[in-house]
Amino acid sequence: MPDEMFALLGWAWDVDLATRLARRHPVRPAAIRTLTGVKDLIRIDPDHAMTVDLTRPLLIVPLPCAAPPGNRLVIDGWHRIHRALDLGVKQLPAILLDPGDERTCRLRGGGI
Repeated sequence: MPDEMFALLGWAWDVDLATRLARRHPVRPAAIRTLTGVKDLIRIDPDHAMTVDLTRPLLIVPLPCAAPPGNRLVIDGWHRIHRALDLGVKQLPAILLDPGDERTCRLRGGGI
C-alpha cells in the first residue's frame, strides 16, 4: 500500500507513484479557480494548510472515461490550494500527468 494516497468517492490514486511519474512532466502555472470543482468534498486541516509550501507543484490528473474531455482533478495539493485561496494567490505551480500516468497511479475507480 502506498504511503500517501488520494481518495475521492470510489476512486483512489497512489500519490507516491504519481510524484515519481511527475518528474517526466513540466511544471506550469495553473489557475486555482479552474481546479476547485470538488473543493467542498475535500477535508482540510486549516492549521496544516498554514504551513504548506506554495512553491511545491500540485499534482493533477486528467479524469478518465465518462468525464468530459479536459476535466482534471488535483490528487495532491489541496492544502496548498486552501492556503493560496486564503492569501488571494490566483496561480500555483502544477504538473499535469498524462492519461497513461494517471492510469498507472490509479488504485481503484473507473472499472478497475
